[in-house]
Amino acid sequence: MQRSKKVLLIILSLAVLFFLWATWYTYEYSMEVAEAYQVNSPDLDQRLLIATQGSVFKDTITNGIVNHFKSDSIFIKIIDVSSLTEVNPEEYNAIVIMHTWENWKPPFVVRQFIERTIDDKDKMMVLTTSGEGTYQITEVDVLTGESNLEEAPDFINKMITRLELILNSR
Repeated sequence: MQRSKKVLLIILSLAVLFFLWATWYTYEYSMEVAEAYQVNSPDLDQRLLIATQGSVFKDTITNGIVNHFKSDSIFIKIIDVSSLTEVNPEEYNAIVIMHTWENWKPPFVVRQFIERTIDDKDKMMVLTTSGEGTYQITEVDVLTGESNLEEAPDFINKMITRLELILNSR
Protein backbone atom coordinates (compact mmCIF):
# COMPACT_ATOMS: atom_id res chain seq x y z
CA MET A 1 0.00 0.00 0.00
CA GLN A 2 2.82 2.40 0.85
CA ARG A 3 4.42 1.91 -2.59
CA SER A 4 1.17 2.66 -4.44
CA LYS A 5 0.82 5.94 -2.51
CA LYS A 6 4.34 6.96 -3.57
CA VAL A 7 3.62 6.12 -7.21
CA LEU A 8 0.36 8.04 -7.07
CA LEU A 9 2.13 11.02 -5.45
CA ILE A 10 4.80 10.99 -8.17
CA ILE A 11 2.18 10.84 -10.93
CA LEU A 12 0.20 13.70 -9.38
CA SER A 13 3.37 15.75 -8.93
CA LEU A 14 4.30 15.23 -12.59
CA ALA A 15 0.77 16.17 -13.67
CA VAL A 16 0.92 19.39 -11.62
CA LEU A 17 4.37 20.24 -13.02
CA PHE A 18 3.14 19.64 -16.57
CA PHE A 19 0.07 21.82 -15.96
CA LEU A 20 2.25 24.62 -14.56
CA TRP A 21 4.63 24.37 -17.51
CA ALA A 22 1.75 24.38 -20.02
CA THR A 23 0.21 27.41 -18.32
CA TRP A 24 3.53 29.27 -18.37
CA TYR A 25 4.16 28.34 -22.01
CA THR A 26 0.72 29.55 -23.08
CA TYR A 27 1.15 32.82 -21.19
CA GLU A 28 4.69 33.39 -22.44
CA TYR A 29 4.20 32.55 -26.11
CA SER A 30 0.55 33.19 -26.93
CA MET A 31 -0.22 36.00 -29.32
CA GLU A 32 -2.00 39.14 -28.28
CA VAL A 33 -5.18 40.29 -30.00
CA ALA A 34 -4.43 42.65 -32.88
CA GLU A 35 -6.16 46.01 -32.88
CA ALA A 36 -8.70 46.38 -35.69
CA TYR A 37 -8.62 49.52 -37.82
CA GLN A 38 -9.19 50.77 -41.36
CA VAL A 39 -7.28 52.93 -43.80
CA ASN A 40 -8.92 54.84 -46.66
CA SER A 41 -12.55 54.77 -47.72
CA PRO A 42 -14.47 51.48 -47.78
CA ASP A 43 -16.10 52.75 -50.99
CA LEU A 44 -12.90 52.21 -53.01
CA ASP A 45 -12.88 49.43 -55.60
CA GLN A 46 -9.59 47.87 -54.49
CA ARG A 47 -9.88 46.25 -51.05
CA LEU A 48 -7.16 44.62 -48.97
CA LEU A 49 -7.77 42.65 -45.79
CA ILE A 50 -4.97 41.97 -43.32
CA ALA A 51 -5.82 39.43 -40.60
CA THR A 52 -3.04 39.23 -38.04
CA GLN A 53 -2.13 38.50 -34.45
CA GLY A 54 -0.67 40.99 -32.02
CA SER A 55 3.11 40.85 -31.86
CA VAL A 56 5.91 43.31 -32.49
CA PHE A 57 7.02 41.38 -35.59
CA LYS A 58 3.56 41.11 -37.14
CA ASP A 59 2.73 44.72 -36.23
CA THR A 60 5.93 45.82 -37.97
CA ILE A 61 5.00 43.93 -41.14
CA THR A 62 1.40 45.19 -41.02
CA ASN A 63 2.63 48.79 -40.69
CA GLY A 64 5.06 48.30 -43.59
CA ILE A 65 2.30 47.00 -45.87
CA VAL A 66 -0.17 49.69 -44.79
CA ASN A 67 2.41 52.47 -45.25
CA HIS A 68 3.17 51.23 -48.75
CA PHE A 69 -0.45 51.05 -49.91
CA LYS A 70 -2.14 53.83 -47.91
CA SER A 71 -1.50 56.52 -50.53
CA ASP A 72 -3.02 54.31 -53.25
CA SER A 73 -6.73 54.02 -53.95
CA ILE A 74 -7.00 50.91 -51.80
CA PHE A 75 -9.25 50.33 -48.81
CA ILE A 76 -7.24 48.49 -46.15
CA LYS A 77 -8.88 46.71 -43.24
CA ILE A 78 -6.84 45.20 -40.41
CA ILE A 79 -8.43 42.62 -38.09
CA ASP A 80 -7.36 40.02 -35.60
CA VAL A 81 -7.31 36.46 -36.99
CA SER A 82 -10.03 35.54 -34.51
CA SER A 83 -12.43 37.63 -36.63
CA LEU A 84 -11.86 35.56 -39.78
CA THR A 85 -15.11 33.71 -39.11
CA GLU A 86 -16.97 36.91 -40.05
CA VAL A 87 -15.04 37.58 -43.29
CA ASN A 88 -16.59 37.17 -46.73
CA PRO A 89 -13.63 36.84 -49.12
CA GLU A 90 -15.75 38.10 -52.00
CA GLU A 91 -15.54 41.59 -50.45
CA TYR A 92 -11.74 41.77 -50.90
CA ASN A 93 -9.33 41.77 -53.82
CA ALA A 94 -6.47 40.52 -51.65
CA ILE A 95 -6.26 38.86 -48.24
CA VAL A 96 -3.18 38.60 -46.04
CA ILE A 97 -3.20 36.26 -43.05
CA MET A 98 -0.34 36.42 -40.55
CA HIS A 99 -0.30 33.86 -37.78
CA THR A 100 1.97 31.89 -35.49
CA TRP A 101 2.14 28.12 -35.64
CA GLU A 102 0.84 27.07 -32.22
CA ASN A 103 1.10 23.60 -30.73
CA TRP A 104 2.34 22.11 -34.03
CA LYS A 105 -0.56 23.48 -36.09
CA PRO A 106 -2.08 26.74 -37.32
CA PRO A 107 -4.72 28.40 -35.18
CA PHE A 108 -8.06 26.66 -35.67
CA VAL A 109 -9.78 29.79 -37.01
CA VAL A 110 -7.06 30.21 -39.68
CA ARG A 111 -7.32 26.58 -40.81
CA GLN A 112 -11.12 26.83 -40.84
CA PHE A 113 -11.06 30.05 -42.90
CA ILE A 114 -8.69 28.62 -45.50
CA GLU A 115 -10.75 25.46 -45.84
CA ARG A 116 -13.96 27.52 -46.14
CA THR A 117 -12.51 29.87 -48.75
CA ILE A 118 -10.19 27.59 -50.71
CA ASP A 119 -11.83 28.70 -53.97
CA ASP A 120 -10.42 32.19 -53.29
CA LYS A 121 -6.87 31.02 -52.60
CA ASP A 122 -5.53 32.99 -55.57
CA LYS A 123 -6.22 36.21 -53.67
CA MET A 124 -4.72 34.98 -50.37
CA MET A 125 -1.24 35.20 -48.97
CA VAL A 126 -0.24 33.70 -45.63
CA LEU A 127 2.74 34.48 -43.43
CA THR A 128 3.36 31.72 -40.91
CA THR A 129 5.85 32.23 -38.11
CA SER A 130 7.22 29.46 -35.96
CA GLY A 131 10.24 28.73 -33.82
CA GLU A 132 11.86 26.80 -36.63
CA GLY A 133 10.43 29.04 -39.33
CA THR A 134 9.45 26.14 -41.58
CA TYR A 135 5.89 25.13 -40.70
CA GLN A 136 3.24 26.09 -43.23
CA ILE A 137 -0.23 25.53 -44.61
CA THR A 138 0.29 23.94 -48.01
CA GLU A 139 -2.96 24.90 -49.77
CA VAL A 140 -2.20 28.63 -50.18
CA ASP A 141 0.63 31.01 -51.08
CA VAL A 142 2.80 30.98 -47.96
CA LEU A 143 5.86 32.72 -46.60
CA THR A 144 7.40 31.16 -43.51
CA GLY A 145 9.97 32.31 -41.02
CA GLU A 146 10.86 33.13 -37.48
CA SER A 147 9.63 36.30 -35.81
CA ASN A 148 12.98 37.99 -36.25
CA LEU A 149 12.67 41.79 -36.45
CA GLU A 150 15.88 42.04 -38.47
CA GLU A 151 14.18 40.06 -41.24
CA ALA A 152 10.96 42.13 -41.20
CA PRO A 153 12.03 44.44 -44.09
CA ASP A 154 12.65 41.40 -46.32
CA PHE A 155 9.23 39.97 -45.47
CA ILE A 156 7.57 43.35 -46.10
CA ASN A 157 9.20 43.65 -49.53
CA LYS A 158 8.27 40.08 -50.53
CA MET A 159 4.70 40.56 -49.36
CA ILE A 160 4.29 43.91 -51.12
CA THR A 161 5.58 42.40 -54.36
CA ARG A 162 3.10 39.53 -54.15
CA LEU A 163 0.25 41.81 -53.13
CA GLU A 164 0.90 44.13 -56.08
CA LEU A 165 0.64 41.12 -58.40
CA ILE A 166 -2.63 40.03 -56.79
CA LEU A 167 -4.13 43.54 -56.79
CA ASN A 168 -3.02 44.31 -60.37
CA SER A 169 -4.64 41.10 -61.63
CA ARG A 170 -8.06 42.13 -60.34
